[in-house]
Amino acid sequence: MHHARHHEHVSHTATTNPAPASLNTIALWATVHCLSGCAVGEVLGMVLGTGFALSNGYTIALSVVLALLFGYAFTVTPLLRSGMAPKGAAGIALGADTASIALMELVDNLVMVAWPGAMDASLTDSLFWIALAASVLIAGAAAYPLNRFLISRGKGHALVHAHHGHG
Repeated sequence: MHHARHHEHVSHTATTNPAPASLNTIALWATVHCLSGCAVGEVLGMVLGTGFALSNGYTIALSVVLALLFGYAFTVTPLLRSGMAPKGAAGIALGADTASIALMELVDNLVMVAWPGAMDASLTDSLFWIALAASVLIAGAAAYPLNRFLISRGKGHALVHAHHGHG
């Protein structure tokens, strides 16, 4: 039953909600889910890069790599727990999350670079944390319409939804 928890917030059963979740609701939860993994990696990469005084380029590269890893892990883990083979779970995660994560990372890092002083701020500087939090929220807002569009066409996180709640 644990594998079904991944998307409990979007009900697909008549026992809790007789009407299927709206496209807007599904897109919102897909965006929040994707943003969660992406944000963990992005924040960790920015903190590590800043803490180790890496160049802006290396810090951004580290953030992107970690955002991809955590973003995909947040999708793959429940699929593996449901009994899916690793290759199948990885394929679904790549199809479900790549466009959303790519857009979030593009927007997030553009905001960080464009925000005056954000990439040069230290970990103890409130500017660093304010810019990072704002960049993650702006990235999520940018990804919502993309996720909504993809889900409406049976792509993106719709691929994940097809594998939840079965079994």
